[in-house]
Amino acid sequence: MEIGRLKEVDIRNLWKHEQYDFSDWLSKNENIEHLNDILGLTLTDVSKEVYVGSYRCDLVAVDESTGIKVIIENQLESSNHDHLGKIITYASGLDAQVVVWIVTHAKEEHKSAIEWLNNNTNGDVNFFLIELHAYRIGDSLPAPYFEVVEKPNDFIKSTKVNGEKSELNKSQSERLEFWNQFNDILIEKGKPFNVRKATTDHWYDVAIGTSAAHIAITLVNKESYVGVEFYINDDKEMFDKLLQKKDLIEEELGFKLDWQRLDNRSASRIKYYIKGLNFDNHSNYDELIDKAINSAVKMRDTFKKYI
Repeated sequence: MEIGRLKEVDIRNLWKHEQYDFSDWLSKNENIEHLNDILGLTLTDVSKEVYVGSYRCDLVAVDESTGIKVIIENQLESSNHDHLGKIITYASGLDAQVVVWIVTHAKEEHKSAIEWLNNNTNGDVNFFLIELHAYRIGDSLPAPYFEVVEKPNDFIKSTKVNGEKSELNKSQSERLEFWNQFNDILIEKGKPFNVRKATTDHWYDVAIGTSAAHIAITLVNKESYVGVEFYINDDKEMFDKLLQKKDLIEEELGFKLDWQRLDNRSASRIKYYIKGLNFDNHSNYDELIDKAINSAVKMRDTFKKYI
């Protein structure tokens, strides 16, 4: 069997200018997926050249599931102090929670700076330093490759309380362990939806193609269940229209749902319960996770037809 060899391609031969060429390419839906896999987010509403004072941030996007703001600064050259200052300015001016700095070569001093920012800012702001490369095999088309150089240290972030380090409590540790195992199985199943970073949160969001709603997988240890729900942010009309098709939706899904309009709140939810969660006994985690993933995919694909 003949085996090819990777050959690196000069980035400037693919994109002459980061503002007019690379940013335009990256902003397209099919290309932003390269970053989604790395960040564990689903970026949508991508805007180019957003002004911050007299400066312009290359790309600004929103994570579909959580609504957090993400800024992306592209630099088709080695990292420098000027762009380091810019990303901090953009993060402050746009109130971003995720900052992505893409360069062709990350200098050691800037690796250290991003690492320091991740370790010494609060858990609401996360910095990524990414090197952009491109490769081809023989005469093949060049393929871009994003190499993560620095990323948030989730352990330090999650254990920082009022400037002091503290141990994770039992519930937080158990959730982190569950979501790590969840991600492993999600990858084994071919990633039917985007992998999100494991956290100590009790929820895991799955995008469905609209910012008005999403699928949420929740851990409720006190009541011994994993929930899979269609969560509507603020649209009672959407809930009512879906409720009219309740029988049809449940027949298509193959299981019953708990329809919660929540009249005293802006949000509504349509929930499925998977019993058997016990943080003190992990023996059924594979089964619970498999059922949660399959149910989330079914709910995503079914509800998308009716909204």
